[in-house]
Amino acid sequence: MTQLTFPEGFLWGSATASYQIEGAVNEDGRGPSIWDTFAATPGKTWRGQSGAVACDHYHRLDEDVALMASLGVDTYRFSIAWPRIQPDGSGPANPAGLDFYDRLVDKLVAAGIKPMPTLYHWDLPQSLEDRGGWPARDTAERFGEYAAIVGARLSDRVHTWWTLNEPWCAAYLGYGNGHHAPGRTEPAAALAAVHHLNLGHGLAVQALRAAGADQVSIVLNPTQCRGDEEAVRIVDGIANRVFFDPILRGEYPADVVARTQGHTDWSFVQDGDLAQINQPIDLLGVNYYSPSWFRMNPDEPESPVGPGTVGVEGWTPEGLEFTDMGWAIDATGLTDLLVRIHKDYGVATMVTENGAAYPTGPGPDGEVDDVERVAYLRSHIAAVHDAIEAGADVRGYTAWSLMDNFEWAFGYDKRFGIVHVDYTTQQRTPKASAKFYSRVIGANGLDR
Repeated sequence: MTQLTFPEGFLWGSATASYQIEGAVNEDGRGPSIWDTFAATPGKTWRGQSGAVACDHYHRLDEDVALMASLGVDTYRFSIAWPRIQPDGSGPANPAGLDFYDRLVDKLVAAGIKPMPTLYHWDLPQSLEDRGGWPARDTAERFGEYAAIVGARLSDRVHTWWTLNEPWCAAYLGYGNGHHAPGRTEPAAALAAVHHLNLGHGLAVQALRAAGADQVSIVLNPTQCRGDEEAVRIVDGIANRVFFDPILRGEYPADVVARTQGHTDWSFVQDGDLAQINQPIDLLGVNYYSPSWFRMNPDEPESPVGPGTVGVEGWTPEGLEFTDMGWAIDATGLTDLLVRIHKDYGVATMVTENGAAYPTGPGPDGEVDDVERVAYLRSHIAAVHDAIEAGADVRGYTAWSLMDNFEWAFGYDKRFGIVHVDYTTQQRTPKASAKFYSRVIGANGLDR
């Protein structure tokens, strides 16, 4: 056995998102979000389930912070529900909404856990969607104002801010193929949403800096592309470089702009926008679950990866194992992705989500022996160490997720948590994976 020890100061965390765990969707002045609307639309989520109650985190704050403390995590990445802060997406703050996150941050700090809030994890106020949503420039401007409000209240105690979570999902799944809220299928709108999410990020970075924020960043979910060179180049542009390049270099990739001309002329990019987007960030959050394979096929229609992918086919090689989501397991993809970001962009990274869905529940003894998730976490934590050994500046690792929760369109059918949640009783039961992860944290490493 080889002992893999991580650098001193490496941060170990867990993560959740507001709509997935909080519940209390009609309490204390919270306004409706696009996910409330989407989940209430027949056929959009598994068995019509919603996050109306979820894990009832809103009422179980003390219990959940104590749970994190018992695992020994250094950090907690959570998201703030924009509709709790500004129920209509603009205007003055809702005091009760700010108070909730103020209490959460205080409890985390008291427990020795560094708070890492995400400003936007997909729960856009419905009123902003009614006014155009992310394809509209106004939403980016309102996001900057929202960031200023939250930053002014919490920045004195926050370790790292994340502006957006996975804008690829918000743009392409929300506005391109309709798999996520708000459920629109408009490729041109999806590309406009890409730009306005990028712009919203830049405006939020500036607002947070002005509020005294320490570290500010964004969380992306880059596709680790494998397969034919041409297909990989196309998908990498549409899925990755369309975010990497404006945020880190102040430009959109010319090949992406050219390839998507059939959908839009990119006139939504105004003078000065790229300078607003290209704000200095302290590190880049990277979410990774599985690599993807692509090859050229002239008969293939546009891919779910995004607009501009006509002729690109996704495929999966034989001999791989899969999670309950049907995602192939290949930890080397995480190493490759972190090293690529280091080499191409020279930015420090943190793994902000990594985990696996499996249906394992409590056995006769009440224990949850999720050996498959333990194996997944072990291989991917080792992959992060490999990336560090290869020269990548990786600052931390965050397990997704702290607890089983509402898994978006999959409802409560998919369980990613290292802590089991009985949705009837709301009982939390740490799984074998939580105990494994706690040992990794305590040792700042693992055996391989």
